[in-house]
Amino acid sequence: MDILSIFLVVLFLFNILFAGIIIFIERKDASATWAWVMILFFIPFIGFVIYLFLGQNLTRRRLFDWERFRQIGIVDIISKQMDQIRNPEFSFHDEDVDEYRDLIYMHLINNDAILTKDNQIQVLTDGEEKFNQLFEDIQKAKDHIHIQYYIFRYDSLGKKIIEELTKKAEEGVKVRVLYDELGSRKLKRKHFSSLTKAGGEVGVFFPSKFPLINMRLNYRNHRKLTIIDGQIGYVGGFNAGNEYLGKDKTFGYWRDTHLRIKGNAVDPMQTRFILDWNQASKHFSIDYEPRYFPMKSNEGNATVQIVSSGPESEWEQIKNGYMKMIMSAKESVYIQTPYFIPDQSLLDALRVASLSGVDVRLMIPNKPDHPFIYWATYSYIGLLLKSGANVYIYENGFIHSKSIVIDRKMNTVGTANIDMRSFKLNFEVNAFIYHKETSEELAQAFEKDMMESTKLTEELYNKRPRWIRFKESISRLLSPIL
Repeated sequence: MDILSIFLVVLFLFNILFAGIIIFIERKDASATWAWVMILFFIPFIGFVIYLFLGQNLTRRRLFDWERFRQIGIVDIISKQMDQIRNPEFSFHDEDVDEYRDLIYMHLINNDAILTKDNQIQVLTDGEEKFNQLFEDIQKAKDHIHIQYYIFRYDSLGKKIIEELTKKAEEGVKVRVLYDELGSRKLKRKHFSSLTKAGGEVGVFFPSKFPLINMRLNYRNHRKLTIIDGQIGYVGGFNAGNEYLGKDKTFGYWRDTHLRIKGNAVDPMQTRFILDWNQASKHFSIDYEPRYFPMKSNEGNATVQIVSSGPESEWEQIKNGYMKMIMSAKESVYIQTPYFIPDQSLLDALRVASLSGVDVRLMIPNKPDHPFIYWATYSYIGLLLKSGANVYIYENGFIHSKSIVIDRKMNTVGTANIDMRSFKLNFEVNAFIYHKETSEELAQAFEKDMMESTKLTEELYNKRPRWIRFKESISRLLSPIL
C-alpha cells in the first residue's frame, strides 16, 4: 500500500470519528448534523477544522452569573406574577394584554422575563433620528451610561459616540462600553484611549485568545442595548456605524427599527447588560447596586417583557415567542427581517396562519449583505408564497428591521432575525410589547414601507433563472449552519 493510499484511509477513519463526535456527542438537531456531515464528506479534515471554529456547542456551559441576579428579588417577582396569571380570576387592566397571558406566562417560566407596566415607548426607524436622540440622552446623563453593540465602527459616527462618552466620563459619569469582537473586528482598544483615560471602561465579548484566530466564530453577542441612568433604555436593530446613517453607497438608505423605552422595562434591560458585562469583564464586574435600578415614574401605559436568548440555553426563547405570537394571530401578521431562514416549525406556523385566512405579510431586502443567507432566504420564500402569504421586496435601500406585529395589538422589536443563527447561535434580546398604540404605529410603518417595495408574486418567483435556483438550493442545504 503506497503512502497516498494510507493517507486516504487515515483521512477516511478520521472523518468517521469526526462525524461520530457530531452525531453522538454534540447531539445537534438533525438538519445541522446533516449539514456538517455533508461538509466533512466534501472537504475531509478541513471540514473538521471549520467545525472547530463554527460548530462548538455551548448549551451545557455556564456563561453568566445568575446568582447575584436572583439575590435582588427577581425570583419572588416572577413567582408572584406566575401565580397571578395561573389564577383564572385574575385579569389585566388592559384586555388586550389579557389576551396574551399564555405568551406572558411562557416568557416568565422559560426566560425569567418579568412583566413590566407603565412604559413609554418611542419607535425610531431612521438612523439620524435614532442617534440624534441618543446623543441628546447621553448629554443629559447624570450617573451612568451603559452601551452595548454587536458592530461598533471607528468611523465618523463611532468617533462621535466615543467623543460624547468621553465628555461624560470627564464629568464623573460612569461610562461602560461593551462590543462583540467579531462584529467589531476592526475596532481596537486603543480607539477608546481617551475614554479609558477619563475613567470609562471597555469590555469585549468572547475575545480571541490567539492573534487573528477566534475559536468562537459562531457564538457572537448580537445584542444592541443602551441604558442611561437606569431611566432610559434603547433596544433594536441599529448598530454603531456610518452605514446605519445611510452613508454606505452599497446599501443606500438604511431602514431599521429601534425602541427608546422609559419605565420599568429598563430594569430587565439593565440586568441583561450587567450579565453580559460581567461575563466579558470579570476584572471590572458590576454589582447590583440601587443606583442602577432607580425608582421610575409612571411614564406611559405600555406593558413589556424583555426576552433574551443564546446558545448557552437549551430553549430557543425568542423563536418560541415568535411562534406563539404567530399561532395566536386572528387577523394579521406583519414581519420585517433582513434574513428569512426559518426552521420547519416556524415555517409551518406561518404557512398554517396564512392557510387559515390570516393576512401574513413578510418584507425582506432587495439586496444581500451576506450572499449565501440572501439566496437561502429566497428558497424559503417560495414555500411561503404557495400558502398565500404576501411577500414584499424593499427597494428604498436596505431593510434591517427585526419586528413582528400581530393583529395590530402586540408586537416584538429587537435584535433577533428570522434565521437559525439568531435562534440557536447568537446572543439576542427582544422587547415583547403588549400595547395597541405601539403596534399600530409599527403596522403603519410597515404599510408605508410597502409603498417603497415590490410585491413578489408566485408567478414572478417561478420565472427566476436556473442559475438563481441552483444558488438557492446550495444555500438552503447549508442554511442550518449559516
